[in-house]
Amino acid sequence: MEDLLKNKTDNIKSAGTFWPLILTLNITDLIVIAFYFFLTVLNLLFWNRIEQWYLLIVVNVIVTLFVFSAASFDDKGKSKFWSIIHYWYLAPLILLTFKELYLMIKPIRIHDYDYILINADRFIFGTDPTRVLLKIANPFLTELLQIAYGSFYILPIVLGLNLYLLKRNTALDFSLFAVVYGFFLSYIGYFFLPAIGPRFTLHNFYDINNDLPGLFLTNFLREIVNTGESIPFGTPNPASVVQRDVFPSGHTQMTLITMYLATRFNVKSKYFLLPTGSLLIFATVYLRYHYVIDLLGGTVFMIITMWSGKYIYNKWQKVKGKELFSYDSLY
Repeated sequence: MEDLLKNKTDNIKSAGTFWPLILTLNITDLIVIAFYFFLTVLNLLFWNRIEQWYLLIVVNVIVTLFVFSAASFDDKGKSKFWSIIHYWYLAPLILLTFKELYLMIKPIRIHDYDYILINADRFIFGTDPTRVLLKIANPFLTELLQIAYGSFYILPIVLGLNLYLLKRNTALDFSLFAVVYGFFLSYIGYFFLPAIGPRFTLHNFYDINNDLPGLFLTNFLREIVNTGESIPFGTPNPASVVQRDVFPSGHTQMTLITMYLATRFNVKSKYFLLPTGSLLIFATVYLRYHYVIDLLGGTVFMIITMWSGKYIYNKWQKVKGKELFSYDSLY
């Protein structure tokens, strides 16, 4: 009995020692750590399928330690450097996480499910939307849409910089959380329904420059997108190695989140984000990256993100004894 009481006391002391460190985390840090724990568990469960599982776990541990360190140094308030790092480490982290998924999804899920998405589009429209849009294709439109599509990662940064320069810290904190949380939800969606998209299944991938020619930047921007999805120029069988990231459409989900926040916070960047974001979403189908059902999925995921995100954000605010977030309170 004495041993049990001693163990219980030791556990409370350990928790008490660790708890102040936990409280230095903001909700975005907490979500990052939780998601990387989730990825680590998947790597352990499917170690016999994921070729580099042990390296990924090492990366996950390093990321977790880095987040704790950045939050702790920022909490001490002695260095503006760590405050900046604590805000902006999220941009490269999203890309790092995206590439880790590349090494995990296909080994875990093995099969692609494009046929489900194709049949869903055909059920709704009676045809393949990418084939219909070919009728309105012209080089100017293609160039415009390829540029808009390439602005995907820039749009949340534009919103973030706008809020940062206005010193609207509460709005910025919530926006960072919503964007990161949204990305992670879409990443989880990729595990459930991995697919490669219509540019491989309904069209010949190698014909796109002839089918949808641009003007000056289109081919260059396409190659950047392809390289980012692990199919650099000259890849022999791109469909077999491309990232499985079609459903839900993260481009739609994250762009809608950014547009929604810019509108709710009534910032001037909305006059850039709304038209550019609308073109981007249309471009996902026109340029053959997505099926329309992916966009509908992205819209549903956006609604889930914003609805549950506010609840999660305020739950952690309560734990930290801070003011709850409300759109109305920002005016």
